Amino acid sequence: MHSVIHSNTPESSAPVSDFGDAVAEFRALLSGCGVYDLSQRSKIRLTGSDRVRWLNGMVTNNIRDLAVNHGVYAFLLNAQGHIQADVYAYNMGDSLIVDIDLQLREKVLAHFDKFIIMDDVEVADVSAGLSAIGIAGPQAEAALKAAGIQVPQLAPLEACSPQCDCACSCLECTVVRTDDPAESSYEIWIGPDKIKPTRDALIAAGAIPIGASALEWQRIRWGIPCLGVDIRERDLPQETGQMRALSFTKGCYLGQEIVERIRSRGAVHRQFTAFLVEGPLPAPGTKIQADDKDAGEITSSNVLPLAAGERTVALGYLRREAVGKLLRAGTATLTPAKIPMN
Repeated sequence: MHSVIHSNTPESSAPVSDFGDAVAEFRALLSGCGVYDLSQRSKIRLTGSDRVRWLNGMVTNNIRDLAVNHGVYAFLLNAQGHIQADVYAYNMGDSLIVDIDLQLREKVLAHFDKFIIMDDVEVADVSAGLSAIGIAGPQAEAALKAAGIQVPQLAPLEACSPQCDCACSCLECTVVRTDDPAESSYEIWIGPDKIKPTRDALIAAGAIPIGASALEWQRIRWGIPCLGVDIRERDLPQETGQMRALSFTKGCYLGQEIVERIRSRGAVHRQFTAFLVEGPLPAPGTKIQADDKDAGEITSSNVLPLAAGERTVALGYLRREAVGKLLRAGTATLTPAKIPMN
């Protein structure tokens, strides 16, 4: 038997762009630490005796061998191998927690419901009772400790229930170290009523409030594709460059045949790429040209206020045959760049 339980989670408001000085917030992520809202994320809990086997057959990464209190990043695909969603899945012992973007919640719940047939799996949207905030930057661990949240050394995507002597007097929370490649980065999963006191305690411990603009600059600096922006439903997993989302030893899953066919072929026709831009900032959707032919597309672009000065950068897809050629986007010239962009 199975059931899908929807919560009455209210839609969260749009994230704050900045708290008065986006550049200072970005610099805090580079050299200090910042605390930020994660209300744009949703949590889905899977229970039932078939939950591990079933989810392992739904996503591109290995759920079957996931240790307790550890997670993986993965894609949900359709039968044609196209990306429908990206998820973080955590083995919490007595359940699996699937962490997704809020805008994908109804789509993912419907997708799950469609493919649970005779499986002993129950799906519950627990977002109403499980909120989260993030803290990131080289001083994040020190700020957690100063706020009274004692976190042990964690591997990326490892969770723990820390010893807390914090000002928010939380009785129970989960701290997850993220797989953010930039610096030390953590999520604190906690009841909605504890978000403000926990955030205030971290700010008192030295964390700077961070808005959406600084987080977007950091994402682009590290060349991390965003679902719905850089990853669209027409894209295939290997095109995104996110090999961390794929397991080639886990067995069958929805869309696996296409992923395996691409692996055996040895390459994809286009690849997600970071670019340095000389000239006007190309807008998302601008075609990349090489030899006066379309050779790709810009998906994200911005001007980063880096310590060494402003850098105009873009992310997008570049066809394999255009590598090494002169690239243009509008009147700007593009050069493939290594990440992080400094």
